Amino acid sequence: MSEVKDFSSIFDEIDEQFSDVQNWRRYLHKHPELSFEEKNTAIFIEEKLKSFGLPVKTQIGGHGMVAELEGKMPGKTIAFRADFDALPIHEENDTPYASVNAGVMHACGHDGHTAALLGTAQLLSKYKEQLKGKILFVFQPAEEKPPGGAKYMIEEGILDEVDYVFGAHLASEIPLGQVAVGAGYQMAAVDKFEITVKGHGGHGARPNESIDPIVIGSEIVQSLQKIVSRRVDPLKSAVVTLGVFQAGAAFNVIPDEAKIEGTVRTFDEDVRDLVENEIHSIVKGIISANNAGYEMDFLRGYPSLFNHQEETATVTRIFKETFNEEEVVALEPTMGAEDFAYFLKEKPGTYFRVGSRNDSESTHYPHHHPKFDIDERALLNIEKAFIKIASHYLID
Repeated sequence: MSEVKDFSSIFDEIDEQFSDVQNWRRYLHKHPELSFEEKNTAIFIEEKLKSFGLPVKTQIGGHGMVAELEGKMPGKTIAFRADFDALPIHEENDTPYASVNAGVMHACGHDGHTAALLGTAQLLSKYKEQLKGKILFVFQPAEEKPPGGAKYMIEEGILDEVDYVFGAHLASEIPLGQVAVGAGYQMAAVDKFEITVKGHGGHGARPNESIDPIVIGSEIVQSLQKIVSRRVDPLKSAVVTLGVFQAGAAFNVIPDEAKIEGTVRTFDEDVRDLVENEIHSIVKGIISANNAGYEMDFLRGYPSLFNHQEETATVTRIFKETFNEEEVVALEPTMGAEDFAYFLKEKPGTYFRVGSRNDSESTHYPHHHPKFDIDERALLNIEKAFIKIASHYLID
């Protein structure tokens, strides 16, 4: 077997392999499955991994699986992760690979993540003689639906022997060829709250005989907006958004109840705790002042995603050697959420974004849009990134 210390020959193989990776992505795009329902997708992935000669552990945290590539020499263990669930969206694209499952679509690029990691596994499996250590190829279900698949897979011990973990995400807002990476907090923790205001209904002409949950709910909505502006340190970030306010069925009837739902986004755990406590305090106070009742659930979702300093610096340097230096750009923090955060809470590593936008309008739609699509050449860049990381940690 030839020496591949600089991995130049394996990069040639990436280009030669592209049609296979493209076909895998298009098959997955055409046959999407929702979170926690990815049975056939998992079968497809398992069959490919076994065809590469890799041992595969299945049914981890649901439909998740891990393939292991063990090198000939001892060393570190690194993990690469791809998610593979789709979204409850009706696709509006007219392409040969458009979804055939009504109301379900790969509108966030998870089909591409999976195809690229399959390609990475296929190529690296040919070079196990050069590897010093192990690579785990982690295929994770249910990223889109809290509590998510990452948490369950970790609880089953997939990271117990891992030293470093890495993940990538396609990005339609970033031009093809660019890779975005940055240290520190990069994605927010996401929480959800549900409030039911319990008043006392009555005739709209005699509000004095009622306890109006709409008025009380409106006061709650207004007061919750003061948390960020008056309780959170202005040098830190938080978002409190109310997305649901439901009450009543007739113009002249005061209802018994009003339902409010919202989301909280934060980076720091102390701010996360503060906002949750403030919501409870505000709701309790307003309800008490109006002689009403209430029920409230505060549901903690994914934690904030924190890219570790040392590993991010290493990956940034690696990327500047792999791609044109000017194509390695700063990753801008976002209030979006991603359950890869659980992996980074357990092990050092980093999460980066790979540009998938070209001059065609078809690649300009944002993630979760019914016309979302990618320039599939971005999959080559995910493979190059993963392979170069593997080279650094297990060969160089």
